Amino acid sequence: MEKALSILAIFILLISCNNDHYEPMPLDNPQISLDIPLGFPELNTSVNSNRPTKYGVELGNKLFHEKRLSADNTISCSSCHIQDNAFADNNAQAIGIQSRVGLRNVPAIQNMMFMKFYNWDGNILQLENQPLVPIITHEEMGSSILEVIGKIKDDVMYKDLFRKVFGDETVTPERIYKSIAQYEYTLVSANSKYDKVKRNEGETFTENEAQGYRTFQQKCASCHSTELFTDQSFRNIGFPVNTNTNEAGRGRVTGKPEDYMSFRVPSLRNVEYTAPYGSFGQFPTLRAVLDYFDKGVLNADNLDPVFKNNGNRIPLTEQDKTNLILFMKTLSDPDFVKK
Repeated sequence: MEKALSILAIFILLISCNNDHYEPMPLDNPQISLDIPLGFPELNTSVNSNRPTKYGVELGNKLFHEKRLSADNTISCSSCHIQDNAFADNNAQAIGIQSRVGLRNVPAIQNMMFMKFYNWDGNILQLENQPLVPIITHEEMGSSILEVIGKIKDDVMYKDLFRKVFGDETVTPERIYKSIAQYEYTLVSANSKYDKVKRNEGETFTENEAQGYRTFQQKCASCHSTELFTDQSFRNIGFPVNTNTNEAGRGRVTGKPEDYMSFRVPSLRNVEYTAPYGSFGQFPTLRAVLDYFDKGVLNADNLDPVFKNNGNRIPLTEQDKTNLILFMKTLSDPDFVKK
């Protein structure tokens, strides 16, 4: 009996010694099955340690739409990342609290669990590290994570959801970030006309769409490759330059001159819905982008070879441009944007 009590005492002691690392187990909160579209890239490694769950996604969705994340309770993530616009918006640059204008255009949120980098300059490698950025940025939400926690920790609905997800009602920064990421991991777009054609589901390209696809493969696919329609690289493609002294593109992250004004190649999925285009909304329409490529882009020492080796341009006929836009519209996923 004494031996059994001794073992029990040691067991309790071990638990108490490791209490700093103890995380209560959630109850009845099953993981959501991840339906990976055929041909999509491998998952970001952070997904495996933060798999979306039933209540984790529900909590993340609520936080994504929560205006109390901002200092004056007027701006949520969804204020700028609007579902009708493939979770982008139609402003040239992000607009935050008190109409403050941000540095860059709002990027779309889609297929995030397949991305290697986040933000235009790729300064974030794990989606769980992203939510803090807009919360504390002066031009966006202008708040702090401690202020956010103070606002929501006594909310009965949040208490219930945090308990369902994490096993108790404690609101922590990490739990907030993980939940928002879980919700964003579920935003998968892979049901466009293009996808249905590829899956032989009865859809076919029109003659102009098919020609646009051929032109795309010849002149665009070296950057906009894979089923994400981005190779996730960083390139200077000679767009008009944001004169804000805080801007340096990928160079802000790496400090390397060869990365100056290079930006992550955007996915072209749902591009029809995400105007204006460019890192700070330089172009109002897809036609304006293609006209610029055809006319000739700005020269730079680190201009991408796709342009550098071809007279700083991608030559396109007017019919090429029309067909390319028609093809790019086949990448639109109406179910994803709920239009």
